[in-house]
Amino acid sequence: MRSKLAAILAISLAMSPLAARAASKEYPAASRLDDSADVLADMMKASDKGIPQDLMNKSHCVIVVPNLKKAGFVFGAKYGRGFVMCRRAGGVGWSAPAAIRIEGGSFGLQIGASEQDVLLLVMNDTGMKRLLNNKFTIGGEASAAAGPVGREATAQTDAVMNAEMLSYSRSRGLFAGISLQGATLRPDDDANAELYGSKTVTNKAILTGGVKTPAAAGRLETLMNSNSSRQTR
Repeated sequence: MRSKLAAILAISLAMSPLAARAASKEYPAASRLDDSADVLADMMKASDKGIPQDLMNKSHCVIVVPNLKKAGFVFGAKYGRGFVMCRRAGGVGWSAPAAIRIEGGSFGLQIGASEQDVLLLVMNDTGMKRLLNNKFTIGGEASAAAGPVGREATAQTDAVMNAEMLSYSRSRGLFAGISLQGATLRPDDDANAELYGSKTVTNKAILTGGVKTPAAAGRLETLMNSNSSRQTR
């Protein structure tokens, strides 16, 4: 029975125009960079409904995944492609964007499909080191919590203080914390090859500052620098 349901879900995802756009060459890495900049701008300018500025200032890395796809019929699945940028040594400026994929599944009472923009704040060195590995599971190797929203939201809860990552989502203009437990995050070698001209360029090299920011990421880099103050490690 489960195998039949999984097959139904796979077919549904394959036929979905949301999933098709993410996997299609019609949605190239440069376009995802522009969409990522839009997500960051909207989430930061949402006044009392946006991401607390003090958490953005304290973050070590920022992950943006525009148009994360979710679909389910008893079995559920998530899939998205985006980018991560980390602070340069000394806390001034940001690395070039490294491409990532996020994938996950779930089982339970669920049906339908949706699309969300997702942003994760990586809050400490341990979380940052996860990004330098080949892949990791959110809620498994890396602790994560749904982040608080609102400029005046308190950041002093145990979940916020202890989590390696804080996750946020935007759906139909509404902002909220989101649970991504069980989702796997890994490098997107195809997108890196589009941006940097070679699949041999690793996320570790990009995030540690060894790779020049491509012109396509100029707007995202400008927004990152304007929305986050210096963080001393």
